Amino acid sequence: MTKLADTLHRKYYADSVHPYRVYEEHVEKLLTPDATLLDAGCGRTVPVLRKFLGRAKTLIGVELVSFTDVPPGIETHNADLARIPVPDASVDLIMSRSVFEHLTDPASVYREFARILRPGGEVVFLTANMWDYGTVVARLVPNRFHARIVKMVEGREEEDTFPTAYRTNTRGDVERLAAEAGLEIASFEYLSQYPNYLMFNGVLFFVGTCYEKLISRFEALRFLRGWILVTLRKPGRPR
Repeated sequence: MTKLADTLHRKYYADSVHPYRVYEEHVEKLLTPDATLLDAGCGRTVPVLRKFLGRAKTLIGVELVSFTDVPPGIETHNADLARIPVPDASVDLIMSRSVFEHLTDPASVYREFARILRPGGEVVFLTANMWDYGTVVARLVPNRFHARIVKMVEGREEEDTFPTAYRTNTRGDVERLAAEAGLEIASFEYLSQYPNYLMFNGVLFFVGTCYEKLISRFEALRFLRGWILVTLRKPGRPR
């Protein structure tokens, strides 16, 4: 992060709510004390799921990588999201953050979510928008370079960066996949964020800030915003 980028970030985004927080608040609104909450692609240390300890009856984390430092009270499974080892109709709410852009077979995942959800159950996921400039650039760069670039730009360890596919990152893709799995779209939102990928250069960060302010101001340009927040619902009587 450069000094100029830091100054601009504090000036223009000091009061902005990050999409991660918008996502968590949305999950909080849907969660009830007697619910079973499953985090699909929860991360090795279940960072988001642990925030809901004591706020749901059952917490389940599913992840491909090995778990570390998981607190008591959270059930974990190393499994593919297309083959989750829980019974049919046993989960009330599924949440997933920054995972859907990595799905190579999203149709199977949608069907699996429909299988494990109770009637009236919901899925909340936050993922990159296909038409965001960061996503467009990422699609042009071969996956083998992503981990190195992300570490340089964000400081994230290379082992925590996974290949991207972007097969369920437009409204059309979500509508098609949800319909095929027998799920309904309860809500679909476009969210903006500060240009975090450009923090390494003050001038580029300023240009990115102008662009983000433009697409945040005009609803006609909302399809260019960086994130999509989606809620899917399994038909049937709610709990």
